[in-house]
Amino acid sequence: MGLREIFRTAAALLSLIGIPATAAVPTLYITGDSTVNNHSKGLLGWGDPIANYFDASRIHVENDARGGRSSRTFLTEGLWDSVLAKLQPGDFVVMQFGHNDGGALTDIRHRASLKGTGEDTAEGPNDSGQMETVHSYGWYMRRFVDDTKAKHAVPIVLSPVPRNIWENGKVVRASRDYGKWAQEAAQREGAFFIDLNEITARKYEALGPDVVKAKYFGEDHTHTTPAGAEVNAQSVVEGIRGLKDCALNNYLLQAAETR
Repeated sequence: MGLREIFRTAAALLSLIGIPATAAVPTLYITGDSTVNNHSKGLLGWGDPIANYFDASRIHVENDARGGRSSRTFLTEGLWDSVLAKLQPGDFVVMQFGHNDGGALTDIRHRASLKGTGEDTAEGPNDSGQMETVHSYGWYMRRFVDDTKAKHAVPIVLSPVPRNIWENGKVVRASRDYGKWAQEAAQREGAFFIDLNEITARKYEALGPDVVKAKYFGEDHTHTTPAGAEVNAQSVVEGIRGLKDCALNNYLLQAAETR
């Protein structure tokens, strides 16, 4: 076992018992839904394989995404507060939401946010049967960014990974809804933004729908196989490398070092 693998193993074991890997290195916290963190039926989210692209001796990577969550429920269920409580100056937070934000407020899963980035609100039920004030998707994303900056950490907003849905030989983009709104939220609050939706969609189109379905997706058009998760992780890394003046670049391994 090499030195890098030893660091990764030690960091993972310490994380399991609630001890930070080391106070001397920053942490990259990854937040999102099941496209980011998923271990069901041979599927995988990109939040796990992306750790292999970072120098484990210099940064700790923690995947705090949770399946089935929207930007709204990641906040209202206290998942965001758990991340925030651990956040230290110099840490990084990657946030990718949108897949579960759609639908009506009356949907049985009670996770929809309002469409757009505005300040409008509405009353909707939660899983406890209580009515709560529901904000727009953009409002929740801005909340995550502002909270991160208040902790002197670095927020990085991602558009949601594309689903395996095609029209006229092209992958359907999120450029008119959640991808657009994610970018607007990031720009408004001065956060870094990665158009993950576009980067991965171009990779899919280079291969074609038949190959993409066979290699990268399970039973549905949203959840990826380990191979699909790897593609999305590579897309996130590509996006990070393209961010001018983002310190997270300093912790990425060179291509030859990546395992």
